[in-house]
Amino acid sequence: MLEVNDVHAYYGNIHALKGISLTVEEGEIVTLIGANGAGKSTTLNTICGLLHPRSGTIRLEGEEIHTLPAHKVVGRGVSQAPEGRRIFGRLTVRENLEMGAFLRSDPEGIQRDMRRVFDLFPRLEERRRQLGGTLSGGEQQMLAIGRALMAHPRLLLLDEPSMGLAPLLVEDIFRVIRQLNEEGTTILLVEQNALMALSVAGRGYVLETGQVVLAGTAAELRENPQVQEAYLGG
Repeated sequence: MLEVNDVHAYYGNIHALKGISLTVEEGEIVTLIGANGAGKSTTLNTICGLLHPRSGTIRLEGEEIHTLPAHKVVGRGVSQAPEGRRIFGRLTVRENLEMGAFLRSDPEGIQRDMRRVFDLFPRLEERRRQLGGTLSGGEQQMLAIGRALMAHPRLLLLDEPSMGLAPLLVEDIFRVIRQLNEEGTTILLVEQNALMALSVAGRGYVLETGQVVLAGTAAELRENPQVQEAYLGG
């Protein structure tokens, strides 16, 4: 579904991605793990068109998307729940979700997906008239994921969904990630909690300073001594 090939990306003169290559097959959960500043979020932002690579290619189902603006990438079926949630604080929960469907013109499908989001996150339905900025951190994370789902993506990019959440909420978020994948959504997951990430993903990549330094199945990475020492507390 997704092929990132030798991508180099910059912030000004800072060389943030130094030849990143990775693939995501349809139906997979693939995770990116690494320390802060390794290039994980930059990789997601480059895939979804918020940052354009200086060289390299990004293909979605064989079609190049790395030159497209972000809204066109969303239109092709890629949606992101960004790091830090970035919900619209002055809009209600329902309005935030409607913004996720901004490019769509199928009212029945939008209502069906709104119902799906409320089924996944009942707390959002309870607070559907509440302003996004007044929600708890966990509720805002649910809303960020729900808003991304309202674009009806084939490929969902999740950036640090467990950041700052209590352990019980982390369990809830990862339960939903598993459910979404079982229902057919392909997921590329960036997650600081490497143990949780490798428990739901089928494969993973380890990034360091803008480069892929390890790749393999989740089981292989869990057993790798370097990964255990650096990310799993082993």
